[in-house]
Amino acid sequence: MSQHPLRRLAIVSAVAALALGLVSCSSVDTSGSSSAALSDSELDTVTPGVLTIATSEPAYSPYVEDDDPTTGEGFESAVAYAVAEKLGYSADEVEWVREDFDASITPGAKDWDLNIQQFSITDERKQAVDFSSPYYTATQAVVTYAGSPADGATTIADLTSVKFGVQAATTSLTTLQDAIAPEQEISQFNSNADAIAALKNKQVDAIVLDLPTAIYEVNVDLDDGVIVGQLESDGDSDQFGIVLPKDSSLTDAVTEAVDELQADGTLDELAQTWLNTNGVSIPFLQ
Repeated sequence: MSQHPLRRLAIVSAVAALALGLVSCSSVDTSGSSSAALSDSELDTVTPGVLTIATSEPAYSPYVEDDDPTTGEGFESAVAYAVAEKLGYSADEVEWVREDFDASITPGAKDWDLNIQQFSITDERKQAVDFSSPYYTATQAVVTYAGSPADGATTIADLTSVKFGVQAATTSLTTLQDAIAPEQEISQFNSNADAIAALKNKQVDAIVLDLPTAIYEVNVDLDDGVIVGQLESDGDSDQFGIVLPKDSSLTDAVTEAVDELQADGTLDELAQTWLNTNGVSIPFLQ
C-alpha cells in the first residue's frame, strides 16, 4: 500500500468507473415483488398507503444524484427504493421530504417514516431515534488541496498542527478528535458543503469526510484535491443506518428489509455501482 497522498492522477480508474455508473445506471426497478414484502396496509405510516422518506437538502452525489432522490439514482436513493419495495411499496407510493441532519436525530415527533442521509449508528443517537441494521460501512478520510500544510502528510503526527474543518455533530468530528486531536481549534460547520466551501476558500487546511464522499469531492468538485489518508476509528468503522422515530412500529420491518438486501447481494451491488471505492488504494494514517 502506498504511503503517499492520493492525488487526482492516482484515481483515474475510480473516476472512470464512477462516471460509467452515473451514465449507465437508471432508476431502481421497483416493479418486482418480494416474498418477504409486507402489505403496506400492515404498516402504520405517517400517511396511510404512502411511505414517507426524508433526506437532506441539498443531497449530494454519490448518495443522491442531482439533488433529486425521486429518480432512484445515487446510492442512498437506490437503497431507499429497494427497502420500500421490500416493505410492499411501489415507487409511486414513496414520498420524499427534506430534513436537516441535526433535526433528524433529535427526540420528538417526526413527519416522516424513514430518514436516510449517512447517519452513523451510535449509542448516543439511539437514545433519541431508532436505527435499522447497517446498510453500509464506511471509513473517514482526510481531504486537503495541493500545497496545503496537510499535503504530503504520512502520519498522524504530521497533521496535529493543521487547521481542520468538519461538519458538526458527526462521526467525522468524533474521529478527527479521537484520531488526530488537532492542536488548533476545529472549525465546525452546519454541513459537509459548508466545510468543503471553507476548504476551497482556504479558510481551513483540511477537512474530514466519509471515504465515498472524499473520493467524489477530489475527483469532481475540488480543484487540486488530495486525499491524504484514512483515519482509524475508535472501534469499528462507521456503520450507516436508516433512522426512524424512536420506538417506531416500522423499525423491525425496515431492519428485516435491510438484512434481506444485504443477504441477497443488493446492497453490495448498489455500492459497487454508486460508491465505487474498489481498486482505490488509500493508506491508513498511523
